[in-house]
Amino acid sequence: MKVISTNLAKPTTIIWNGKEEKTGLFKHPTKEPLFLGIKDVHKDTVVDRKHHGGINKACYLFSADYYMYWKSIYPDLKWDWGMFGENLTIEGLNESKLRIGDIYKLGTASIQISEPREPCYKLGVRFGNQAILKQFIKHEHPGTYIKILKEGTVKIGDEFELIEQSNNVLTVQQFYRFLFAKQKNIEVIKLALTNDCLPDYKKEQLKKYL
Repeated sequence: MKVISTNLAKPTTIIWNGKEEKTGLFKHPTKEPLFLGIKDVHKDTVVDRKHHGGINKACYLFSADYYMYWKSIYPDLKWDWGMFGENLTIEGLNESKLRIGDIYKLGTASIQISEPREPCYKLGVRFGNQAILKQFIKHEHPGTYIKILKEGTVKIGDEFELIEQSNNVLTVQQFYRFLFAKQKNIEVIKLALTNDCLPDYKKEQLKKYL
């Protein structure tokens, strides 16, 4: 796995329900390396700090492998890396292989897989179609947020190298499926509640299903 693109956003104004909002979702490729800070990517735009940025969502990764799939559904869009709001586009990233809690070396940074991305209406705004939300959920490849264990710089071509695999076998894809499943799998809940890397607020939400 390696970095294909580094992406940053400037504040973008959108219209939602007749009101203006600013967002940092509209990311575009940059040739410069990114500095991964503990709570965000330096020089990036994070507007909604309640749902983005912070220790558990400091940086968002998305796989380059699925771009062709989405291009076939939305062929008329102006395509470039960063379309899904990811800071880093990674070749070979597969959510079915990534365990929540896995530790990777990424450039000079040390990072930990934290939780899948859950889509919101702003993705629909960028794609010009709110139908992408259900499509994105159904596709089951949401990318992943990461926690920064050691701050550092990452550039195009850097390898995404596994350093330590989590003993907890819960994958990003398993947890993503669980979040949107009508019937909640008790075994997945147990895995999630015993996963040291999964944020506490997520665990609190899960307890209601027990």
